[in-house]
Amino acid sequence: MLAGKRILLVIGGGIAAYKSLDLIRRLRERGASVRVAMTNAAKQFVTPLSVASLSGDKVYDELFSLTDEAEMGHIELSRDADLVVVAPATANLLARMAQGLADDLASTLLLATDKRTLVAPAMNLRMWLHPATRRNVEQLQRDGILFVGPSDGAMACGEFGPGRMSEPLEIVAAVETALAGETLLPLPKGAMTSGSLSGRRVIVTSGPTHEPIDPVRYIANRSSGRQGHAIAAAAAEAGADVVLISGPVEIADPKGLTTVHVETAEQMLAAAEKALPADIFIAAAAVADWRVAEARSEKIKKSGPTPTVLSMIENPDILATISMRKAGRPGLVVGFAAETEKVIGHAQEKLARKGCDLIVANDVSPEKGVMGGTSNTVHLVTPRGVESWPEMSKSDVGRKLIERLATLLERQS
Repeated sequence: MLAGKRILLVIGGGIAAYKSLDLIRRLRERGASVRVAMTNAAKQFVTPLSVASLSGDKVYDELFSLTDEAEMGHIELSRDADLVVVAPATANLLARMAQGLADDLASTLLLATDKRTLVAPAMNLRMWLHPATRRNVEQLQRDGILFVGPSDGAMACGEFGPGRMSEPLEIVAAVETALAGETLLPLPKGAMTSGSLSGRRVIVTSGPTHEPIDPVRYIANRSSGRQGHAIAAAAAEAGADVVLISGPVEIADPKGLTTVHVETAEQMLAAAEKALPADIFIAAAAVADWRVAEARSEKIKKSGPTPTVLSMIENPDILATISMRKAGRPGLVVGFAAETEKVIGHAQEKLARKGCDLIVANDVSPEKGVMGGTSNTVHLVTPRGVESWPEMSKSDVGRKLIERLATLLERQS
């Protein structure tokens, strides 16, 4: 898809600039040509020699270069590309773009271009969440600027949260999407398309369930709740009235929504039914399929060499129960399929069996590191086919999924 495409990469001045070196390599190995413009601050983090070696072209960094500007180089650079990519896009660079400043080569290129522009923000989480940055991002979105990320993660400053630049392969996937003329890209936290779910009600289940065996033991799984919580947060950012029904997790409740805490599958189903009606129901929780028929009120003690036998019964099927309601069924019902083999095939079977509208399938084999991790690779399975997304942060999966569901819901109207 990138063969023969011309990318103009603007590298801003942040620690994430080191990722831009890998981004250049990834773009070129897919057949794209890459020309690079660097801000003066960017040269404090990566050298023009490293960039030139990887891009196979000279690095542009001076607005008033006599040789280049004799031919109006900033105009030629800005319009010769098929796509302009800014990575990393610092808080300062986003602010200058939003205000239309043109006081160095990078900002002049961005103001002079008539091509689509994709930015990958990277900054401290406080800077990303600051009202000034929020305003600038919203203005840039109104101007048609495309975004990929930022992700949640550990930062060089020792803090953890939103503001980490997307990984190079995530940016490559966004570049391919942008060149295809699509606008459905992962959007930055706090900058979801304004009001895309305004006036809608969304219910999300998240995390594991704990099914008690006795007062100190329970049946559970390794779900961290990160994906479900990210989806709920993205729905709230998109303007929805969100109810998050969370099993026992060790992560904080997202802000701007209602969180209901439960322990067991039966409690989760009761809470989901109580939260209805809803426009969208997303069953992201990893609910235990089985529970002990009769949980003991006292701790089970060893009784010799023969192990205690537990009698098991099946838990209620929350997804099927909500999906097959004859009255008050949500407009869109979304399930998750966490598989370790035949991921697509099992998801297609689940879609037919549960009667839902869409299944989000992923491979949770231990070597994938999805359960408990911060990234995910998912496949959207519908009656019309399968759409596979590249690996990205769980936050970006949540935002992209919510935007997709908002579009589907709008088509139903």
